[in-house]
Amino acid sequence: MSVEFVVRFPVDDQVLSALHAAAFDGPPEVTPWAERLERRALSWIGAFSNDVLVGFVQLCWDGGAHAFVLDTAVHPEFGRQGIGQRLVAAAAEEARKAGCEWLHVDFEPHLTAFYLEACGFRPTDAGLLKLR
Repeated sequence: MSVEFVVRFPVDDQVLSALHAAAFDGPPEVTPWAERLERRALSWIGAFSNDVLVGFVQLCWDGGAHAFVLDTAVHPEFGRQGIGQRLVAAAAEEARKAGCEWLHVDFEPHLTAFYLEACGFRPTDAGLLKLR
């Protein structure tokens, strides 16, 4: 299977929302991804198999030294093939090109092996405050 990784691809809100819902086992709500990414993201990368979006990652930043990986998603039918790892690596490269020094990611405990072992992040202490 051939997968192509495309930086800042033209986003279709329905297609990306469907991928996100499948990857996170959530409701198929349409999110205004295109507008949000254009206004707030440093970059984003899509993984495409035969022109079908099968993976996605968003890269945000503080405008300086810190970038943040968000919304890493791979369709379950394409899981465990290295697509997520390659998406995160592509995001890291985009952050490097932008002059960032650090790449941050928050994740749930079941993703520890993916982010720490497969993607090379190191554990740090962090805090989280729920606002709503």
